[in-house]
Amino acid sequence: MSKIPHRLYLTEEQMPKQWYNLRSDMKEMHDPMINPATMKPAKPEDLYPVFCEELARQELDSTTRYFDIPEEVLEMYKVYRPSPLVRAYNLEKALDTPAKIYFKFEGNNTSGSHKLNSAIAQAYYAKEQGLAGLTTETGAGQWGTALSEACAYFGLPLTVYMVKVSFEQKPFRKAIMETFGSSIIASPSNTTNVGREILKKDPNSGGSLGCAISEAVEKAITSPNFRYVLGSVLNQVLLHQSIIGLESKSAMEILGEYPDIVVGCTGGGSNLGGLIAPFMQDKLTGKANPRFVAVEPASCPSMTRGKYAYDFCDVGRITPLARMYTLGSDFIPSANHAGGLRYHGMSPILSKLYHDGYMEAVAVEQTRVFEAATRFAKLETILPAPESAHAILGAIDEALKCKESGEAKTILFGLTGTGYFDMTAYASYTEGTMTDHIPTDEDLEKSFATLPEIPGIQ
Repeated sequence: MSKIPHRLYLTEEQMPKQWYNLRSDMKEMHDPMINPATMKPAKPEDLYPVFCEELARQELDSTTRYFDIPEEVLEMYKVYRPSPLVRAYNLEKALDTPAKIYFKFEGNNTSGSHKLNSAIAQAYYAKEQGLAGLTTETGAGQWGTALSEACAYFGLPLTVYMVKVSFEQKPFRKAIMETFGSSIIASPSNTTNVGREILKKDPNSGGSLGCAISEAVEKAITSPNFRYVLGSVLNQVLLHQSIIGLESKSAMEILGEYPDIVVGCTGGGSNLGGLIAPFMQDKLTGKANPRFVAVEPASCPSMTRGKYAYDFCDVGRITPLARMYTLGSDFIPSANHAGGLRYHGMSPILSKLYHDGYMEAVAVEQTRVFEAATRFAKLETILPAPESAHAILGAIDEALKCKESGEAKTILFGLTGTGYFDMTAYASYTEGTMTDHIPTDEDLEKSFATLPEIPGIQ
């Protein structure tokens, strides 16, 4: 039998033409979003002031198994998709493991990440609705860059609220978003009521995704014919990102492979939810029984140390409430945290699957993450995004377990993007100035104390 190629690309004709809705096969649905004004389950029309109407419908649809990908979206996908499935031969050799390691590489676009898969879809639906423009937030900058690309393509103005600590650490992310015509504001800012309140309490606040979301939502609802879009967490985003897993499964079928273990980094859940989607379908329907491992930062451990509870998705408490694993909407990761994945909560879909025992989760320190990232770069020639490096570390740990046990398992992980805009963080690691921060139980309890009380639920 000939050696499996290093990289396998599907043809354009083999690229999926539909997104897969994982909720349609879940044994139990996650709890509904709650409208904070009525404290009742949100209806699509409740979301229309914030989201595009089609996206609001996708958000709440738990029964439609497959959604056709619009032709205009498919055409832009074809600029950078299908993305390659890569066999990490050099990494396998260096680890001296019997495991086979594959990764799905999503960095072949200017954003350097998987985020463009949903950005294109969301910008398309906004254009179809005739909106005047969009607002959003971004943490590390990948989502802001991806949405800037998509909005430029569809001719939509975009305002991006970027978490201040990332804004300061990653100036070139700001520059590239501006290259695509977007307006970038460091969050918290003096441009919104929410931002001014946060700065009044802490003038030196480095910000958080929850804070940036609040500012972006406020900007959207106070700007005529604007809407807000989000790059992770939401059901609609995991739906669009399912193209990652669908392509991965098709490519592995061509190679005669199937993963025993699927590993992904988790901040809000967009890439992991997309990667595992068709494999989780197999698990839910009894066709296969792979393990799923979510790898999150120890400095923002929503799954491993968070509470499964209803919480707001933003600091300003103006978004619908979602039941998810959360650290509390007021939680702000340490300023020394350079590895991305800084959102306080986790996708309701992934939270429910984790709560019901279909997934595992581990939290890792960022110095170990960057050690894995530099090792991978030297072996496989790709400098990974810090977020992706969490998955690399998870895959390495699983491969070393295979070495100890002698089991030749097949591991698939998501390489969500490249780290070329994250050189400040890499420099901190190589210079030996990077440190780890793990919140104490007391730190978390302060944030948990702010969780909202929902009558009859918690």
